[in-house]
Amino acid sequence: MPWYDGPVVDAHHHLWKLGDNRYPWLERERRETMVFGATEPLARNYLIEDYFDDIAGQNVIRSVHVEAGFDRSDPVAETRWLQSIADRHGWPHGAVAWAPLGEPDLPAILRAHRQYPIVRGIRAVVSWHSDPAKRFSARADLMQDPAWLASVGAVRDLGLSLDLLVNGHQLGDVHRLACAFPDLTIIVNHAGSPVDRDEAAMRRWQQGISLLAEAPNVAMKISDLCAYDHAWSVDSYRPIVTGLIESFGVDRCMFASDFPVAKLHGSFRGHFDAFRMITSDLPLSCLSRLFCENAMKFYRL
Repeated sequence: MPWYDGPVVDAHHHLWKLGDNRYPWLERERRETMVFGATEPLARNYLIEDYFDDIAGQNVIRSVHVEAGFDRSDPVAETRWLQSIADRHGWPHGAVAWAPLGEPDLPAILRAHRQYPIVRGIRAVVSWHSDPAKRFSARADLMQDPAWLASVGAVRDLGLSLDLLVNGHQLGDVHRLACAFPDLTIIVNHAGSPVDRDEAAMRRWQQGISLLAEAPNVAMKISDLCAYDHAWSVDSYRPIVTGLIESFGVDRCMFASDFPVAKLHGSFRGHFDAFRMITSDLPLSCLSRLFCENAMKFYRL
């Protein structure tokens, strides 16, 4: 089959401009290492011009920015900044913002985000793990909290989608959430984060993926696989990519970069060439959906 050289929509990347502790995890609260690797290379500005350099020659026609850990006391400021970039450059084409699900000020923050045309959804970071190095949420039970669930309903009522960052053992919780909100589009980030790589953990991840795929309102982003596989290869990516496509089908998966985080372990071309190689036996119509059309559809670009 021919190598896919058609248009690409990058369904997940970040931009940031450091200063005044607007990104605490990269500034005053920066840890030396996190699950995806060393943080020092990330602790510098990553602007739209840097992103353009990284995607050069890859036929990327649109992109979606996902909230990047901006100052939680003023989350709408990140959206305002992104809208100003989009107004000047035409990129990014969509944005997934952060809002304090479960908190009393949520409705006002959602309405403020909604004023900006770039906003398509809200991201909730609920990744829990017994190992603090693999944990991004302070609570293991957030997806069962009544106030948090009510906030998910508010996201749905505003016509926004919900991006979720979870760890592999939490996929059953995502399935319950999807069943509780069947008219909400849920987009799982980074392949459901198979952060534990031993055989038993990977078997649990696959079982969770198979269960989650039963919910028709869930889509899967195949992105930043190197966060949990720093010495990755095409062969190590292959079972993750093929397993997700087999479970969710070509209509509910989309490729994405998670740049600049994934840049810690390879170039944009390198990661996307791996995706192209793994899927090279699929028909062009399927490849177009995986690399472009599904992201256009789910993020309403």
